[in-house]
Amino acid sequence: MTSAVLLLTISQIHPVRFAHGAVVSDSTLASQVGADILKQGGNAVDAAVAVGFALAVTFPAAGNLGGGGFMLVRMANGRSVAIDYRETAPEAATPDMYRNGRSSTTGYLASGVPGTVMGMHEAHKRFGKLPWARVVAPSIRLARDGFKVGYGLADDFRRERARFKQFPASWAQFCRNGKFYAAGETLKQPDLAKTLQLIQSKGPDGFYEGAVAAKIESAMSANKGIITRNDLKHYKVKLRTPLQATYKGHGLITMPPPSSGGIAVLQMLKMLEGDNLSALGFQSSASLHLQVEAMKRAFADRATHLGDADFVPVPVKAMLDPAYLAGRRQEIGDRATPAKEISGMGAGAEGENTTHYTVADKFGNVVANTYTLNTGYGSAVVIPGTGVLMNNEMDDFTSEPGKPNAYGLIQSEKNAIAPGKRPLSSMTPTIVLKKGKPLLVLGSPGGPTIINTVYQTIVNVIDYGMNVQQAVSAPRFHHQWLPDTIRWEPFGLSNDVRKALEAKGHQLDSVGRNMGSCHAIMIGADFRVGVDPRITSAGTAGY
Repeated sequence: MTSAVLLLTISQIHPVRFAHGAVVSDSTLASQVGADILKQGGNAVDAAVAVGFALAVTFPAAGNLGGGGFMLVRMANGRSVAIDYRETAPEAATPDMYRNGRSSTTGYLASGVPGTVMGMHEAHKRFGKLPWARVVAPSIRLARDGFKVGYGLADDFRRERARFKQFPASWAQFCRNGKFYAAGETLKQPDLAKTLQLIQSKGPDGFYEGAVAAKIESAMSANKGIITRNDLKHYKVKLRTPLQATYKGHGLITMPPPSSGGIAVLQMLKMLEGDNLSALGFQSSASLHLQVEAMKRAFADRATHLGDADFVPVPVKAMLDPAYLAGRRQEIGDRATPAKEISGMGAGAEGENTTHYTVADKFGNVVANTYTLNTGYGSAVVIPGTGVLMNNEMDDFTSEPGKPNAYGLIQSEKNAIAPGKRPLSSMTPTIVLKKGKPLLVLGSPGGPTIINTVYQTIVNVIDYGMNVQQAVSAPRFHHQWLPDTIRWEPFGLSNDVRKALEAKGHQLDSVGRNMGSCHAIMIGADFRVGVDPRITSAGTAGY
């Protein structure tokens, strides 16, 4: 596909529009749950909580009860808050616990203490309108009565069969002990429904204490895991102050540490604020060169300075200082700077099977929520008798400082394992303002590509004038400092552009690969939704 054909194709894309409110997520079923809550008079936070629980049923690769994430809320009165419900390292965790061949990706030892249930409850307690029981109810119905399995989900279960087969409850829940689901069949999860009923009736105590907590501790103890009932009982949500900045007349609100994404997105935007990317042309070699060089520098800074700010000093102010970023921009010349020549300020990254959803209501409230099990289906462990699939977030910590992780990212001591600590994340829920009102609300999964996906979607809207569906559908590119290569999507770069970048000294991956699943809502006289086409189960709903 040539660049001209690509641009023509993008120009013909239009967003879905709603008059009163909208939800967009990686599951059409979950989006409809959120829209129904809005129709009942609930606000964006009510709908976000309902969607979060529904995704735990309909999108088990990343939707969850046994994981964690970040929720960025902006209320109609202008109050903004970042709700950090990221998983924490158990009290028995040690910096060297994954050396000597012990797995941080599969099995009971891979899990951090889950934060999702507490995070959803905290958001609802502070900002929700409808009763708690009502926003949890749809997920119970989906788990108890079941839903039709799509082709993608059926294929997922088959691909994960070797991991699931190691754990009897997982093998039974997702693979029917070898009688694999086919598209169109109904998946029922009665144990998960019972756990959701306990959460509905008892709030967080239905998960962090009582029968569910006892089953988690018992299964962990029997399988060399280290999460205890005491870990669960003492889990705390953190309310953080969002990072804020401006870009070309727009306000920006995004996640602070332990998200590395918010800082990196702001760094890249501010480095290039004085450049006319629009005049250079979308996906031109000149435009791509500038943006790739900014990405390298933001990821180099990410590589040393970032971690859980409750445990280590994170120089947020210095990293966002205008003079510092102006100096970074001056480093960018006409040729690619080799990564080894760019100083780093290092850390880990989560797996790519995260999920993001966005909600906006008629009252003026918006929510951007990104949460995860880390890699697809987390640790592959379903806790027997609960239906709860557990995370493998401990892999996000630094197990061996200075060595690249599974995603090629260099990690530092600042992200080392410590009891109660939260691993660094790339999750970047973000809100863009125009004249003080929400204009664009967005986020994405994708491990380290989250950061560049969110950055490019913002640039597509502000610099290139795309509508929201064009902005999320447009081809993406990615550079993360190390490895020193440009990752690109199929059909995203023409041969001429690739050759021009190589002539400037850039190295490109030999094969293009899709990245991210950015779901965004643009708000004006109505609600315009961008559904990322990269996830086949994704969809929007509203009214």
